[in-house]
Amino acid sequence: MSRVAKAPVNLPSGVECVVNGSDLTVKGKNGELSFRLPAGVEVEVNDGVAQAKATGRNPNLAMAGTVRATVANMVHGVSEGFERKLELVGVGYRAQVQGNKVNLSLGLSHPVVHEMPAGVTVAAPSATEIVLNGADKQVVGQTAAEIRAYRPPEPYKGKGIRYSDERIVTKDAKKK
Repeated sequence: MSRVAKAPVNLPSGVECVVNGSDLTVKGKNGELSFRLPAGVEVEVNDGVAQAKATGRNPNLAMAGTVRATVANMVHGVSEGFERKLELVGVGYRAQVQGNKVNLSLGLSHPVVHEMPAGVTVAAPSATEIVLNGADKQVVGQTAAEIRAYRPPEPYKGKGIRYSDERIVTKDAKKK
């Protein structure tokens, strides 16, 4: 069996995990997430511990590790949540939050307005920072990637939208 799948997922207090057939639901203070289990993988919940188990042969063994990681992310999301920070680097690059939308000034001929999906909250502590929060790791990461795609960091000056922990390697300008 997968090494990842062998590790149990501990459920903190206040988090409830329910398996109903092939549907898994995790509830916590930050909301509720659901997941459909693939064929050949089961999740057992006993005494505050969730364990992924494969039923059958080789492809199911690998999938059990993926299911275990997904369940662990769901538990972390509903108990603590996920956060992604973006930085805007460039002259005149600004972000403003207006309700459920982010208004971005990125040096284009028009402002860019990005609407947040359900379950993701956005804040702009300063004009050059964007903070995304949510319970679903995939949705928070996808939203951050979509915002970053409007102006990815360019390799010469490093201007653009970058993740706060991203390191941009800049190139030297062409030499004469």
